[in-house]
Amino acid sequence: MTPSAFHTHCTFCDGKNTPEEMVLEAIKLGCGEIGFSSHSFMAHESRWGMPPDVEEKYKAEILRLKDKYSDRIKIFLGIEYDWTSDIDTTDYDYVIGAVHYVLKNGHFIPVDETADHHKNAIKELYDGDADALAEDYYKMTSQLYDKTGCDIIAHFDIITKFDERDKVYEETPRYCESALSACRSLAKKPVVFEINTGAISRGYRTTPYPAPFILDELVRLKAPLVITPDTHSKDTLIFGMKDVERALDKINCAYLTEMEQILEITRKK
Repeated sequence: MTPSAFHTHCTFCDGKNTPEEMVLEAIKLGCGEIGFSSHSFMAHESRWGMPPDVEEKYKAEILRLKDKYSDRIKIFLGIEYDWTSDIDTTDYDYVIGAVHYVLKNGHFIPVDETADHHKNAIKELYDGDADALAEDYYKMTSQLYDKTGCDIIAHFDIITKFDERDKVYEETPRYCESALSACRSLAKKPVVFEINTGAISRGYRTTPYPAPFILDELVRLKAPLVITPDTHSKDTLIFGMKDVERALDKINCAYLTEMEQILEITRKK
C-alpha cells in the first residue's frame, strides 16, 4: 500500500522540521500524499498554536510547496483545530478536530502534557474521581464535529497517553461507557476516525490510539478509519503505520488511504 501521512506537524507549530523537509522525506519514502495539520491558535496557550500572522505564512508556504512539487506528490493544506480554538477554516483542504484541554470551572486542564496534570486536576477539581474527568473529556470529544466542522477525529482517547508508564485511568464500566457514548455520537456525523501512532513514536505507548475496545466499537459501527502518524519530525513520518495496516488487514477491516476518499465522506454535509 502506498503510504500517505495526513496528521503532520512542522516548524510552524511544534514540529522539528520545515514543511519542505517533510515533503522531501515523504517523496523519499514513496508517499503518494502528505497533508499538513499545524495546531490552531488557542488564546490560553501560546506555546504551540499558530497566531493569526503565523497562520497566514503557514498557508502560503504549504500552497507554495503544493505547486512546486505537484508532479511528485499530492500536498494538502490542513489544520488541527482544537475544541478551545475559534478560527476560520475556509482556506483549508481538511480539518482535524482535537481536544487537548478539558475546561473545568474556568481551568484549562492539558490532557497530553504529563500524568501529573491529570492527577492534580482529578484531586483538586474532581474530588479524586478520575472517571468524572474522563466523562468531561469524552463529552467535549463528542462535540468535535459540531464545534469544529472537522473531517477527521484526532487521537480519540489521548487522555490515556501516560497510562502505560503512570496509570491514571482504568477501563471501568463508567469510563468505557463515556468513551463509547462519544463514539456512537460522532459515528452519526460525516467524520473519519484516525488510528494514531504518534504516542508510540514518541515513546509513551506501545499501541496506537484508540484502545482496542474503542476500535472494536468503531468497527462495529462501520465508522470510516484512516491511519495517521501524528508526526512532529521527518524521522517518524510514517512510523508504525505498516504495523497498523497489517493488524487491520488481519481482521479484514477497511481503512482509507487517500484524501479524496476522506473528503468524499466528510464533505457530504
